[in-house]
Amino acid sequence: MGYRVAVVGATGNVGREMMMVLAEREFPIDEIAAVASSRSHGSEVEFGDTGKMLKCQNIEHFDWSGWDIALFSAGSGPAKEYAPKAAAAGCVVIDNSSLYRMDPDVPLIVPEVNPDAIHGYSKKNIIANPNCSTAQLVVALKPLHDVATIKRVVVSTYQSVSGAGKAGMDELFEQSRNIFVGDPVDPVKFTKQIAFNVIPHIDVFLDDGSTKEEWKMVVETKKIVDPKIKLAATCVRVPVFVGHSEAVSIEFENEISAEQAQDILREAPGCMLVDKREDGGYITPVEAAGDSATYISRVREDPTVENGINLWCVSDNLRKGAALNAVQIAELLGRECLKKG
Repeated sequence: MGYRVAVVGATGNVGREMMMVLAEREFPIDEIAAVASSRSHGSEVEFGDTGKMLKCQNIEHFDWSGWDIALFSAGSGPAKEYAPKAAAAGCVVIDNSSLYRMDPDVPLIVPEVNPDAIHGYSKKNIIANPNCSTAQLVVALKPLHDVATIKRVVVSTYQSVSGAGKAGMDELFEQSRNIFVGDPVDPVKFTKQIAFNVIPHIDVFLDDGSTKEEWKMVVETKKIVDPKIKLAATCVRVPVFVGHSEAVSIEFENEISAEQAQDILREAPGCMLVDKREDGGYITPVEAAGDSATYISRVREDPTVENGINLWCVSDNLRKGAALNAVQIAELLGRECLKKG
């Protein structure tokens, strides 16, 4: 017996990826609905590569009663208005926006990292999906933390334009083309030219000089892994279509060698160690795009601190950073709580 599943924001990058992942992983579905804003009402989206076309239903008039799970990828505005309505009707919401992540009554989950938190879903019938850059980071951090206890993390991200949605991808494409043909390059989605450039600015600036994206990485890592971990982040947008990369420096309480770290990460759930220490013996976003793993490369000891490890972490942000993690949460929910399929 399967579930009745609604995908909200089905016409967006992440919504389409959710459809793809649900189909690929053969999630037990009796019925699936594509839900979107009124402007997408009646348009069609494909359920993965199955050939099955779904007509989008207007979220304003969608009846949530009888639906088991809703995967929300429509932003904080729709999540604020419609997630509580779905939850009140008995439909468990897995939300990809930032709205509920720091709500103490809403579990923030990466299934490989803190699966036990799933049992807190019943307080509001809502589960939060973490920020894309946080999701891949904590998959790498947790197995190391379990062995050597992390004190401090310094991370610099190299985040693809797909993290800013279709408009971000379109802007990189248009600007790149315009540069080659000599046409003007005018930033619209981003604050500066993104083609052949990097922008150290994602989301709004806060009073302390950090950005909200950087703040998310700090508070979400603490909530998911351990509140005692100190973390500093610099988040940078780069001219890559899909795939976030992170350079991570970790300081531990206990001694750990690079070889030990490699052994731990090689066996860690969700991780794929590719670390040959030779030309091309590491993973870049091009190889990670379309894949589900969080790839780890360049593992080495940090000589500037006691018990330090540096590493390189790459993942498809539309997958592990959003769609895949949401579906994995749904799978965990089914196994541990709903137990229907």
